[in-house]
Parts: sequence; C-alpha cells; structure tokens
Amino acid sequence: MSMKPQILVIEDEDALSTLLQYNLEKEGYGVTLAGDGEEGLMLASEEIPDIVLVDWMLPIVSGIEVTRRLRARQETANVPIIMLTARGEETDRIRGLDTGADDYIVKPFSMTELFARIRAIMRRIRPALADDLLSAGDVIVDRVSHKVTRNDEAIHLGPTEFRLLDYMMQSPGRVFSREQLLDSVWGSDVYVEARTVDVHVGRLRKALKQEGQKDPIRTVRSAGYSFDVK
Repeated sequence: MSMKPQILVIEDEDALSTLLQYNLEKEGYGVTLAGDGEEGLMLASEEIPDIVLVDWMLPIVSGIEVTRRLRARQETANVPIIMLTARGEETDRIRGLDTGADDYIVKPFSMTELFARIRAIMRRIRPALADDLLSAGDVIVDRVSHKVTRNDEAIHLGPTEFRLLDYMMQSPGRVFSREQLLDSVWGSDVYVEARTVDVHVGRLRKALKQEGQKDPIRTVRSAGYSFDVK
C-alpha cells in the first residue's frame, strides 16, 4: 500500500485532466490519468485506486457504465467513486448515485470544493491519511509543517526518515518487512537495496531517542520493524 492516497482520474477533457493532476499532486495525492472509460477500467484493475474521479460523458464506455462495472467487480466494489459531470439535473444526480457513485460534483466546480469532498471520503476510508496531525504514543507528526515532536520536544528528521515514521505510525504495532517499507516509502519503481531500510531506521531510531524513554521502533528478527506505542 502506497503512503500517498492514489486517485484515478477518468476524464477525456485534456485541459481538465491536466489541471486536476497538477492540483491533486500538489495536495499530496498520487494521480493516474485515463482518457476514456475503457482505459479507466483497465487501470483500475491493474492497480486498485483509493478513490476514482470519473466524468459522466466519456468516449467508448460512459462514466455511468464505468461506475456500474467497478461496483460489479469484487476487488473494486468498495472503492469510493466521485462523479464529475456537467449534468446538474436532480434526476441525473439520483441516477449517478443509484448506480454506485459515492458523491457527485457538477462542472464547473472549484478545486476547494473537490478537495473537501475528497477529504471527507479519505476520513472515512483511510482516517490516518486524512488528518494533518498523526499521533501515536508520545510522538506527534505534523504533516503540514513537516515537524515531529516527542514529549513536546522537537525531533529533526530528514525527508526519508519523516516518510518512514509517518507510514509506520499509521499502523502502530504492525510489523512491516523491509520489502513492504521499500515499496511504500521509496516506491516500487525505485531500486533500493533492503539494507537501505536498516540505515534509515537506524537514523530514525537515533533521532527519536530520549533519555529514560523506551525506543518506539521495535526490530522483529527475520521479519522487519514495528512502531510500538506501549
């Protein structure tokens, strides 16, 4: 699971696609673009997104049909879908929602409104990723200012250690293998040796160290690492 929430945008209007990608990536989302319904369905089956933004009027396969098919597939049945459309009639909205869309936004819309809708969905499906502040035990991560504190004392981390801590704190007590951490923090398309994880965990552990306090990073022999709050 990537640390960034992944959004699949299925939209045939190039200018709007580009605008959505730029603004969503600026907000910290991973974005995949599809120019028609058929391509959107293919991409959704290759890598299941966290949220789908789908235009109603699409070439080849309509947004309504895309929504219907995503709901029919077991692996995408619960993926939240926001429908984007110029059709603002109440009957159209009801049809879109009845087909399986979770939300409906009428064009033209503001990015502020769209982000509010996306955040509302993220709070429901992945609450740890929707909040600006993440806390576990005596450690607090502020995602907006990129600051970390432990017992109200500032902890200085490099960008990789920050992402590593953020990811592990989303699931306190869960043991992550080095491979899982590599895929989620560095990305599956980046070649990094597993030993690199040990180096960055070591740096993170050193930064979090406080006299008289337990080390929150637990090494599990032959398995990986865990962030423990107890």
